[in-house]
Amino acid sequence: MKVLISGTAAAGGWPVPGCGCASCARLTPGHRRPTEVALAGPVLLPPTGPLPPGHRVSTGPDGLTLTTPGGHRILYAAPLPGPPPDRSGTPDEHGEHSEHSEHGEPRRPARADGEPACDLVLIDVLERPERLGDLRRRGVIGGRTQVVAVDVDHRVPTEAELARRAELWGVRAVPDGTVLDLGGPVPHRPPRPRRTLLLGGTRSGKSAEAELRLAGEPEVLYVATGPSGGDDAEWARRVRAHRDRRPAHWSTAETTDLAGLLRTAEVPMLIDGLGTWVAAVFDECGAWSGGDGRDAVTARCDELVDAWRQARVQVVAVSDEVGLGVVPATSSGRMFRDALGRLNQRLALESEDVALVVAGRLLPLPV
Repeated sequence: MKVLISGTAAAGGWPVPGCGCASCARLTPGHRRPTEVALAGPVLLPPTGPLPPGHRVSTGPDGLTLTTPGGHRILYAAPLPGPPPDRSGTPDEHGEHSEHSEHGEPRRPARADGEPACDLVLIDVLERPERLGDLRRRGVIGGRTQVVAVDVDHRVPTEAELARRAELWGVRAVPDGTVLDLGGPVPHRPPRPRRTLLLGGTRSGKSAEAELRLAGEPEVLYVATGPSGGDDAEWARRVRAHRDRRPAHWSTAETTDLAGLLRTAEVPMLIDGLGTWVAAVFDECGAWSGGDGRDAVTARCDELVDAWRQARVQVVAVSDEVGLGVVPATSSGRMFRDALGRLNQRLALESEDVALVVAGRLLPLPV
């Protein structure tokens, strides 16, 4: 069965006429037209009138599902109500993004309707990319499902960035006029790096980048290494801000036993972050005043590096780049900076992918 995707942009197109943003300024008018999808029949998605005999349409929380006479299932994923999670200006410093639940997030029930996976899913991946992971978890997207990005626009800065995110999420970002063959082979998803280390300064965007890396996965274990904050009201607000933006189907672990988790994890992990982990290890080892505690910190770092080297699942870790500022005024501050800097170097050596995030821009760090 052939599907013509004659337009792929949001209602205003991309660039949006009259928009002065940098994303729109980079493109010539009409670069991408508003989304329009045509099937044989002819049938348009979303439907604009009565459907030919043999076609069935159903609507639900995921959007509009069209079943063709040949049995192909196509989902046009509906926009979700409410604003998307805020992925800018949120905590991105010591203790960044920690939501401290002992039991992990509640999970939505697995798919129970008995329906097979869709053959084609058309979805706005820029609004809430974590929907991809939820659809995969519930079996709506399967191993042979083609997933195509539609309704794209200036929420992404460039075509290159759209392509990068699409590759991360296992999505096709096709140009206008693309014809898909639902009976043909599914495009191969490139292998993802097993270990990724993302470095950056305070509020650089490194945590948001880490979340993007795993947004399309059906299961993710988020590892919070920061303190709970006790009675600190301002910290509690930071915790809630991250809880609200993190996908509901992710689970959470609050621990400093990163080596143990790396050795036993069975789903992708996001560790946020190593700076707070080193600070916690200094506390646990009584190392702030030096002495034998420093040796204990070194041993814990050795254990973490060994477990990182042997990781069996995809893991993305966020860490602070602390070597770009002034020399700390205290001995304890200098010890912390040196310990974290050495740990960053050692983990980078054992990582397939390392990048520095500056002002929300990603700078890959080649070997």
